[in-house]
Amino acid sequence: MKKILKYIFGVVLVSLIIIQFINRPERVHEAVNDNDIINTLEIEGPIATLLKSACYDCHSDQPRYPWYASVAPISWRIAEHIEHGRDELNFSKWATYSARRRDHKLEEMIEEVEEGHMPLPGYVRMHHEARLDKEQIASLKTWINTEREKIITEQPQSNN
Repeated sequence: MKKILKYIFGVVLVSLIIIQFINRPERVHEAVNDNDIINTLEIEGPIATLLKSACYDCHSDQPRYPWYASVAPISWRIAEHIEHGRDELNFSKWATYSARRRDHKLEEMIEEVEEGHMPLPGYVRMHHEARLDKEQIASLKTWINTEREKIITEQPQSNN
């Protein structure tokens, strides 16, 4: 029995070593540009810090990769999360979104945060700085509502 367990352990270990060289995900890291939400809206202080610490790793072109992001199969899962997050909302492309889309994304953002879906619970377990307390959520909500009001005033009014 011990011999079989040693053999299985050896096979698992060799397999883990081999997968480190297979299908290594490409890392995303582009320079901050003029389309970035923080630059576009000239966000400073706590809101900028909150967005960077709780959102940017999955929702921008400037994720910070922890050491374990280089270890397969974890690296595959992280790359998948980043790709999905950027597909849903990419703060680095904020200025390219239409006013309607920006408004909708802001609305979704506060819903996801209030419901506890964002930041992802698994992400928060590994990144304590991303944990949002009630005060931060309230500040974020106030900021979002202010930005949504600005978007409403920039949209042309219809005669309906």
